[in-house]
Amino acid sequence: MKKRVSLLIGVIVVGIIASIALVYQNTKKEVASKRPFPQHTVYQSGTIKPDNVSQEEMDDAVADFYKTWKKKYLKQPVDKNDEYYIFYNDKGYAEPKNAFTVSEAHGYGMMITAIMAGKDHKAKQNFDGLYRFYKAHSSENNPSLMAWQQVKNKKGEIINTPGDVDSATDGDMDIAYALLLADQQWGSKGDIDYLARAKDIIEAIMLNEINQSQSLIKLGDWAEDKDHVYGQSTRSSDLLLNHLKSFETATGNHKWKDVTDKAYTIIHSIYTTKSGNTGLMPDFIVQSKGVYQPAQADFLEGPNDGNYSWNSSRIPWRYTIDYLLTGDTRALGQIQRMNNWIKEETHGNPENIQSGYMLNGKAVEEGNSTSFVAPFMVSAMVDSSNQLWINKLWSRTIQEHDDDDYFANTIKLQTMIVVSGNWWAPESNT
Repeated sequence: MKKRVSLLIGVIVVGIIASIALVYQNTKKEVASKRPFPQHTVYQSGTIKPDNVSQEEMDDAVADFYKTWKKKYLKQPVDKNDEYYIFYNDKGYAEPKNAFTVSEAHGYGMMITAIMAGKDHKAKQNFDGLYRFYKAHSSENNPSLMAWQQVKNKKGEIINTPGDVDSATDGDMDIAYALLLADQQWGSKGDIDYLARAKDIIEAIMLNEINQSQSLIKLGDWAEDKDHVYGQSTRSSDLLLNHLKSFETATGNHKWKDVTDKAYTIIHSIYTTKSGNTGLMPDFIVQSKGVYQPAQADFLEGPNDGNYSWNSSRIPWRYTIDYLLTGDTRALGQIQRMNNWIKEETHGNPENIQSGYMLNGKAVEEGNSTSFVAPFMVSAMVDSSNQLWINKLWSRTIQEHDDDDYFANTIKLQTMIVVSGNWWAPESNT
């Protein structure tokens, strides 16, 4: 009798262990990375990468810097152990001084985390925490959009302050794109339906951040279509060409094609009328009687609003991605002109790249911030004649610079991901 009982208990225990193992395996399958880093995406034919380092060395450099970046900028609220945010005020430049994150940083963080999955076993946990923080800090105009800036009081509590509770378009677009990446990386059958939530924010962007009659990307949900100044203006670095195509694919809403076409029209207009010799774009673009032109000084942020400054420093990276992934040549001439100009202007030395220029090429701010250097590394990919140039840009970009802050380091990481061949679109299969 005792032997039978022992045998029965043994069978039960084995069954329980087997069940636990099966659940564990199924759980692993559910959250396993489908597109683990490194991906080695096949970009447009004829594009180049640095050849002074091996593919393995580039992948390792990205992974190593990702660890450094994550340790420095990925943070948790003191009272929310299931949320994460990206700390952006490490140099104390932001106002007010107790501002600690913005939707721009959040969008970057979510995209980076989704792409680095597989190399980082905590990527999904971190991504989901970033998602929860985004949902906990929504714009007052639409709960699917994110309040552009978050601030802490003296007690460390997160507070809403006037002017911080509406949205900034680029942050929302990156968050939406990141959710599409997450759907492809982990699937949408877990606690968060990534695809459904991506469609929610994409719909909100169309409703609140696109001028409906002009298919124009606005500055944020605070700019009303009927506002003849801000409702008809845009930030050149918000013309996220490949994002727009992914939004159309994900939703089936062909209004996004109109927005894409309008973005390309604006880029071409500024290039042909204002920066034909340099290919540079201004931080902000305004419209007057249907004509697009650089904004005046102090239009929104400062004296360089009409120059190639801190916002538009991202353009060689942001615009080129669409060509790399889709082969769309509508901005290729401008990208090539911009890249050839900066190569000539600096005599092929990345150390000579200055931190801001007028559209005619005159420097407006001295410095050699990685924010301005790293994006040119991406635009150099479009032509094999840039091989020596891209090699030098890679070597300069991976250096540590004391003056580089959250902005420079986060752009650096994303451009390294692209140049190493590891950026991908959610609808791609390679």
